[in-house]
Amino acid sequence: MPALKKMLFVMNPYAGTRKANRYLTDILTIFNRAGYAVTVHMTAGPGDCERTTALLAKHADLAVCAGGDGTFSEMVNGLMRQGLDIPVGYIPCGSTNDFANTLHLSKDPLQAARDIVEGRPVRYDVGKFGDRYFTYVASFGAFTRASYATPQNIKNALGHAAYILGGIQELSQLHKEHIRIETDDQIIDDDFLFGAICNSTSVGGILTLDPKQVDMADGKFELLLVRAPKDIIEVSECISALQNKKYNCAMVTFFSTSRLRITADPEMSWTLDGERGDGASEITITNIQHAIRVMTRSNDVQHDPMLYHPGRPGLDAPPDEKEE
Repeated sequence: MPALKKMLFVMNPYAGTRKANRYLTDILTIFNRAGYAVTVHMTAGPGDCERTTALLAKHADLAVCAGGDGTFSEMVNGLMRQGLDIPVGYIPCGSTNDFANTLHLSKDPLQAARDIVEGRPVRYDVGKFGDRYFTYVASFGAFTRASYATPQNIKNALGHAAYILGGIQELSQLHKEHIRIETDDQIIDDDFLFGAICNSTSVGGILTLDPKQVDMADGKFELLLVRAPKDIIEVSECISALQNKKYNCAMVTFFSTSRLRITADPEMSWTLDGERGDGASEITITNIQHAIRVMTRSNDVQHDPMLYHPGRPGLDAPPDEKEE
């Protein structure tokens, strides 16, 4: 009988509507029948998934989390801080699941568990924000507070609508931030309503990017900046540009970059993968290409050009096909 593989499974029991809690026994059965001896940990609060991953993942062949994008981000931070390059599985059960939606991960907890044990690890980029890591977005300005300031019980009840309502409330305030952004080939210095450094097709469940413009393994971020409107006409232009995804216009700037330095008010609000991030007067944000391996359904890898590009070293072979 072959030796059992080892899995670390970390679950946030308070994520979303707590749907995954009802399937915990079935999820573990799927993992056991796939040949994994599973160490299970239920998170007790913010930061617990990261601490647990850093402590226990070094003994695992596969690390899996069930929760929202914040839980997944914590697991990635735990792995990155320990320098661990093991595959990661994600059972999305949060309120919005931007990162999971971009990867087309199943929202059915049991199907997501099956996809993890039957799928392939695909390499994706990770962002570094000062001394923290993020998997899909670092953002400031309007909408950024909605993800972490909306009470969990409201998120659970309203889901996606909670973020939209929070975003509308912030838009009505139209608070601008003065930002200086330096990249390898340009400097931008202006007042902005919103900015996102992202590696995803969805930001906060509100803004969406064209999948054809987002490659999650190309070593670059997509940078979206919305200038602060000076009058009601420019407010209308902003809303129209965002609704119609017209990201290169007078009010919106959109481009790709692998590294940038931002000078801003240190008290400015940031969000990293839906959770509050500490600001600073100067922040360097860097893309770390192919930093993580995420278990992805085989069909998506083969047929979705955003997930797999022939000739690019993004797709890992299954464990039984690798050379010893």
